[in-house]
Amino acid sequence: MRVEAGVAALEGDLLLENASRQLAEAEAAVGDGISVFDLSGVRNVDSSALSLMLSLRRRAAGKPIEFRAVPESLASLAKLYGIADQL
Repeated sequence: MRVEAGVAALEGDLLLENASRQLAEAEAAVGDGISVFDLSGVRNVDSSALSLMLSLRRRAAGKPIEFRAVPESLASLAKLYGIADQL
């Protein structure tokens, strides 16, 4: 993950095998005051990507978190699980 101008850009795959590392990096970014996450560089996803997003919302403790450029595959998963309105 890289951070530029107050936006954290997640890149590559958001899959179970790297979810813990990606979550730790994203949580650290939230701790540093980042509230915008750009997903335009994300390629492949599975349900662990949804878990990462929901975890970040919880970690933010009521502060707004914005996800930009959510891949269609991830948006479809969120709809399938009935949580699209939570992201």
